[in-house]
Amino acid sequence: MAATTDKSNEPVHVLVFPYPAQGHLIPLLDFTHHLAVRSAGRLKITILVTPKNLPLLQPLLSRHPPTVIQSLTLPFPPHPSIPPGVENTKDFPPPSSGAQLLMMAALGDLRSPLLTWFRSTNSPPSAIISDMFLGWTHRLAADLGIPRVVFSPSAAVALSVIYSLWRYMPSLPENPDSPFTFTNLPNSPTWPSSQLSPMYRSFVAGDSVSEFVRDGFLADMESWGAVFNSFRGLESKYLDYLRKELGHDRVWAVGPILPPPDEGNRGKDRGGASSVSVADLEAWLDTCPDDGVVYVCFGSEAVLTEDQTAALALGLERSGVRFVWSVKGGGGGHVAREFEDRVAGKGVVIRGWAPQVTILGHRAVGAFLTHCGWNSVLEGSVAGVPMLTWPMGADQFVDATLLVEEVKIGVRVCEGKSSVPDPDELARQLAELMAEEGREERKRAKELSRAAVEAVGDGGSSAEDLDSLVKELVKLTSPSDVQVS
Repeated sequence: MAATTDKSNEPVHVLVFPYPAQGHLIPLLDFTHHLAVRSAGRLKITILVTPKNLPLLQPLLSRHPPTVIQSLTLPFPPHPSIPPGVENTKDFPPPSSGAQLLMMAALGDLRSPLLTWFRSTNSPPSAIISDMFLGWTHRLAADLGIPRVVFSPSAAVALSVIYSLWRYMPSLPENPDSPFTFTNLPNSPTWPSSQLSPMYRSFVAGDSVSEFVRDGFLADMESWGAVFNSFRGLESKYLDYLRKELGHDRVWAVGPILPPPDEGNRGKDRGGASSVSVADLEAWLDTCPDDGVVYVCFGSEAVLTEDQTAALALGLERSGVRFVWSVKGGGGGHVAREFEDRVAGKGVVIRGWAPQVTILGHRAVGAFLTHCGWNSVLEGSVAGVPMLTWPMGADQFVDATLLVEEVKIGVRVCEGKSSVPDPDELARQLAELMAEEGREERKRAKELSRAAVEAVGDGGSSAEDLDSLVKELVKLTSPSDVQVS
């Protein structure tokens, strides 16, 4: 009789599959670190990436032994509409409005090589944790007989809106300025139809890409569980709504997911080239009064037009406030050197990457002018600063509504990727927010910061949810046989 191997003490193997866009990939990699630490050796994690994204894993891989976290590299599937060498949405040449759809469709072709890997590995994963844009992995997991967990880098309210659209397929007003109300969501929120999911608005029945996207979101809703980079103190009503809508309690809010504390002093070294060193920036901030600086940043991909840049520069200059302004891509060229000379001592312009977590966490920063991407919202919430909102697309309009109307730590200054703010009005809003220490938004921002820190601390709601997720994962057994057609 052949000897049997006792695997009862072996760690449970989990496959993690991030979507290759910076706002999606970074929080899932940070989550993977915390998942590994919290599991204390009870989980073994494999992260799937394509070759050009492998360097993004190196900080995480260097922090854990290969027995805990290892990588799986599969070739990026060729796609007729994706230029050779592009494996990340930020690398798409402009205009890149369809980058997400193309990337989602292309990555679906990884099913076959992923199956080959599952069949050939000696220890196939017992679960898949994958990004919300990779819904097809639920179908794969179901065929393999293992659970799939959705990871959402977006807000619970944003995913509530998206799931509501794809599940119920409502007809939106033809006029993009006409409002649409979600009567089934908490508080029955309303937005102009132009501010709702561009993926949904571009849906064409029968179109292969449209149908693939819809099936992916429906698969998300059918998945075994869902993990959110959020916390109960911020989105409890929407987390409860999703538990009811999805029909189970396997909805875990584990945020705010922040960089590991040893990674470049909380995020100093997470980006690329910058025109200002972190040391010089911190030295300048050290000379500023508490809560006396506005941080301005529109994320990793948004690039302001020349008119928008000029209006923002005028607004900052006329407000008289101190500021740090991070400009990306071609927008950096629109910020005139003459402007920088005029505001010398009052403002710092960073061309390229900015250490956002470090900046927001400095005592001198007292407000955040943001595009309302969810990672930025969470980082601003942890820092306890009120936010001036300028959503430009995707789920940013939903995030802005949460900040302004529900959490009440935000002030609207502009909306839309084509809108140009009035410099005088922007200057007024900046000056008032920075001058009024007793502003309600500032008080509530400090309260939200305390709630965020408590959530991830010992005994906090997010720490408890992460422990609950680990407990569920370590109960899983390895699939005994992989029979997939």
